[in-house]
Amino acid sequence: MIPAAFDYVAPSTVDEAVQALSDAGEDAKVLAGGQSLLPVLRMRLAAPTTIVDLGKIAELRGVREDGDALVIGAMTTHYDVQRDHLIAEHAALLARATDTVADPQVRHRGTFGGALAHADPAGDLLAPALALDAEMVVAGMDGRRTVPAAEFFQDFFTTSMTPAEILVEVRVPKHTGWRAHYEKFNRVAQAWSMVAVAVTVRTDGDAIAEARVGLTNMAATPVRASAVEQALVGQPATAENVRAAAAHAAEGTNPTVDGNADIEYRQELARVLTGRAVSAAVAG
Repeated sequence: MIPAAFDYVAPSTVDEAVQALSDAGEDAKVLAGGQSLLPVLRMRLAAPTTIVDLGKIAELRGVREDGDALVIGAMTTHYDVQRDHLIAEHAALLARATDTVADPQVRHRGTFGGALAHADPAGDLLAPALALDAEMVVAGMDGRRTVPAAEFFQDFFTTSMTPAEILVEVRVPKHTGWRAHYEKFNRVAQAWSMVAVAVTVRTDGDAIAEARVGLTNMAATPVRASAVEQALVGQPATAENVRAAAAHAAEGTNPTVDGNADIEYRQELARVLTGRAVSAAVAG
């Protein structure tokens, strides 16, 4: 199907992009990698009056260090996230999760910021961003503001951004030396997660000193499994302790019911996958 007609704007700066969105009003759409937007346009599930393409804004690409944080440009592709040495060293969980995103073609075109701004609860990068305490830097007509991941994701496909704001970059605290794993369950390769678990841990000898656990597709937004984290910290990383901690994974979750699974099945998946993910992360 052919998309409905729209105006096309390709700004070269963030300020120009924000101004274009403000001028176009609420019916405008932002084009990043296009892996989510273009299919929607082709099926005419959306008919924006204006498309604002961020592809020419060089500021929005790349990964850099800023003190105790990594700064990831919103237009950095999944492919570049996978292969960036700074991410591998200081935020290994992001690299592990990005490895599972779709297929190589999508990873070459899709963008880190685009996936987060799309806010699909089945997307594979939201829970890792939440687990790592990432912060989103958002630009609008009133300047830039920083939003913690826990406040950024608000509902299905809904973030705290206004229609005239864009995601500029993501700040991720360094987790240097932490071990990580992303355990994903889906029916077929390259499909969306039915449930997935993002885990990163810091060990001290045989014990788990710190733990961060995020759940994918267990609610309308990514979920932090705080009870699992609390149960792990200070404990030797034995199979028995990991199983006991993983038993708390579904607490406070409210997964959706669809053709793939009901609530009980997803909650059991969360417990099983959390155990696997923690064990794999500890093993390195």
